[in-house]
Amino acid sequence: MSLMALSPQAAALKEKLEAFVNDRCIPAEEEYERHVDQFAGTDRWTSAAVPAVMERLKSEAQALGFWNLFLPHPVPGHLSGGGSGGGASIKPSMYLSNREYGILCEVMGRSSLAPEACNCSAPDTGNMEVLLKHGTKSQQSAYLKPLLQGKIRSAFLMTEPDVASSDARNLETKLTKIVGDDGRVKYVLNGKKWWSTGAMDPRCKVALVVAKMDYRHPSCAAERMKMQPSKRGHQTVVIVPMPHPGVKCVRPLTVFGYDDAPHGHAEVWLENVQLEESAVVLGEGRGFEIAQSRLGPGRIHHCMRAVGLAARCYELMLERTFERRTFGKYLYEHGSCRELIADSKSDLEAARLLTLSCAEAIDSFGARGARDKIALIKVTVPELTSRVVDRAVQIFGGAGVCGDFPLARALVGLRTLRIADGPDAVHKQSLALLELKKAKQRVQSRM
Repeated sequence: MSLMALSPQAAALKEKLEAFVNDRCIPAEEEYERHVDQFAGTDRWTSAAVPAVMERLKSEAQALGFWNLFLPHPVPGHLSGGGSGGGASIKPSMYLSNREYGILCEVMGRSSLAPEACNCSAPDTGNMEVLLKHGTKSQQSAYLKPLLQGKIRSAFLMTEPDVASSDARNLETKLTKIVGDDGRVKYVLNGKKWWSTGAMDPRCKVALVVAKMDYRHPSCAAERMKMQPSKRGHQTVVIVPMPHPGVKCVRPLTVFGYDDAPHGHAEVWLENVQLEESAVVLGEGRGFEIAQSRLGPGRIHHCMRAVGLAARCYELMLERTFERRTFGKYLYEHGSCRELIADSKSDLEAARLLTLSCAEAIDSFGARGARDKIALIKVTVPELTSRVVDRAVQIFGGAGVCGDFPLARALVGLRTLRIADGPDAVHKQSLALLELKKAKQRVQSRM
């Protein structure tokens, strides 16, 4: 079966989605940016700065059947009813495999607005998957349901400014456990985070925070004595309602000058954040397991959106070659330009097929069984797609690095993807270790 094959129903959905992205989302990008640009300073992270066009696009996407397409299976029964629109506001029009959804992700990736319009954007999808897989009924009702309905947004707080966070064992944010005289458990969260995407968004009502367990309180002496060294660092994920008096969004961060308001990225200080026992997701010390579970399918989403974005830039590059002349020829008539086109087509196809092969492996063997392919696409696809956009910038010349076209911002986003969710070096090491392990097993089998 071809990696691009879709059922008739999924193919029809893809065709409708392409029309929605090309005819509604891409034309709306200018209106979106124009609205946000009216605001300056802290006003860029207020409700007034959220463009009305996004809510219009969300309504259209929901009506057209593009809502929550990332969901791998039906949601629990206690979430499917009640609220505005009832279950219809949560349930996708059809359930897709990781490979099928990846194909649709490429379509969404062509526009910066389409993933959010379809309620399929990061970090919300990853957080929803965590709550769907690991959350209690209470956690799901309080936070997963409104996220699935698109009524709120969320943040994921892991990376820290004072340590190399690519090694999660370095994280210094502490979750201090306190057991009261009545046996009730409470936690106090302290630390600093940054690159907390969405934390300053006025619609953000919940944050998932990764912290290291701290049993130094006298009430936890027995647990402290039993605590064993762990290569996972005793990381724990907790749910923090937002806004919270102990959560201070210190400043917005820019990515090569872009602040991505009103969603954006923030440096966040956690100062004596008081939490109940019910705030812990899955259990103490299960943070690494949770973080990994949200990254497998998530990397398919990121990579296929990157392919979609690069494909849009590639098409713009092709059109540009028909419009501009140098030295008596159109650009497409120059051999050097044709070489750039051929290289870009090759890189695009390679990125697409590598990612869909990985998605097929996840569908067949689960994320754990596809760890090598997941690491492979995380390293390779951002680089391949970045090269495509970089060539498009070169063809456009000065126009390629200004804001008149989507190329500059696309290049920034794809370069950043080589750091997000762990830098290339970490994933190359993981991939190499997996390959060496398989090679060792082959050698031993022949002995």
